[in-house]
Amino acid sequence: MSRRKGRGAEDDSSDIDLTPMLDVVFIMLIFFIVTASFVKEIGINVNVPEPNDAPPPEDAPENILVTVTGSNEIWMEQRRVDIRAVRANIARLHAEFPKASVIIRADGKSEAATYVAIADAAREANVYDVTLAPIIEK
Repeated sequence: MSRRKGRGAEDDSSDIDLTPMLDVVFIMLIFFIVTASFVKEIGINVNVPEPNDAPPPEDAPENILVTVTGSNEIWMEQRRVDIRAVRANIARLHAEFPKASVIIRADGKSEAATYVAIADAAREANVYDVTLAPIIEK
C-alpha cells in the first residue's frame, strides 16, 4: 500500500497549475485594452442650408458652377469638360462676370483630388472665392 501512496503523490505533483498563467494573460489583456489608442475618423463637416424656392435677387452676381459627378466627370455649362480645360473655362467665365465666385457641386462618391484640381485651376485663373456645395439627393 505504501507504493500506491507514493505513486499518487507523484501524479499530483506532475500536474501543471494554469491559474497563474491565466492571471498573467488576463492582466496583459487589460493592459492592451487600456493602452490602445482608438482613432476617430475625421471628415469634413458641411452645413447645408435649407432649400429655398425663392428666386435670387436681380442684382445678385452670376456664379461659375462646376459639377463633379460620382465618376469624377466635370461638367460646366451643360457640357463635359476635361480637367485640363477647367482653368481656361473659369478664366473665360470670370472675364464675363468679374464678381463671380466658383461653386463646385460635388457628388459624395467623387474623389477629393478632383475637387482640389478644380480649386487649383480656379486660383490659377485668379478666382479665389471657391465654395464646395455637395449634391443633395432627394
